Amino acid sequence: MESLLALARDPAAWAALATLVAMEVVLGIDNLIFISILTNKLPEAMREKARRLGITLALVMRLGLLATIAWIVALTEPVFTILGKGISWRDIILIAGGAFLVWKATREIHQHVSPEPGHGEEGIVARAAPSFAVAIGQILVLDLVFSIDSIITAVGMTDHVPIMFVAVIAAVTVMLFAAAPLANFINANPTIIMLALAFLIMIGMTLIADGLGHHVPKGYIYAAMAFSTGVEGLNMLARRRRSRRTEPPPA
Repeated sequence: MESLLALARDPAAWAALATLVAMEVVLGIDNLIFISILTNKLPEAMREKARRLGITLALVMRLGLLATIAWIVALTEPVFTILGKGISWRDIILIAGGAFLVWKATREIHQHVSPEPGHGEEGIVARAAPSFAVAIGQILVLDLVFSIDSIITAVGMTDHVPIMFVAVIAAVTVMLFAAAPLANFINANPTIIMLALAFLIMIGMTLIADGLGHHVPKGYIYAAMAFSTGVEGLNMLARRRRSRRTEPPPA
């Protein structure tokens, strides 16, 4: 208890907490985009429940991993070598998770741009939604990948476990409140879906590169995402203004 009170009185600890919360929120955006896209494919009555369960599982997984800090740190130790490059369990998880993310996003893009012909006026097939269990299973796989990346980042930024716990809980709470608005926005704007899927491919390739020892600074990734989102925002604004000009005047 004394150590916790001393930590609470330390300005450096508060600065570390604020920095780590911001970092965890940014890292959680990737996880949240995937959850939003996947749950939007479920029947509407299940979406909110799936989002909450997926984010809750992310929190449980992160807190569980934090409780085994020594094991997490050991994940970065090489377990075998390929062409002179040491491969750790963290690398294996990142490569596998990145490959899964690239495969899933590519499959979703293919379904959006190549619908089967002859079904409906637009030629779009009403494909069967994935089951609740399948969606949660896929969310769980990516939760594991993003959780390990998140915890290793936390370990690298501070030595104080209580700060890590508070930062993770705060970041996942933000995800919980942002999940529904983000999912609804993505669902209401088809072009945003394609942009989000492209982000997932980029994130997946980044995870694979990181697992192979080629670290890409996160700042570059999020700067590219912010720029692309800004451009798409301008496109949406232009489309909205054009549609207003083409609307017939009220009688």
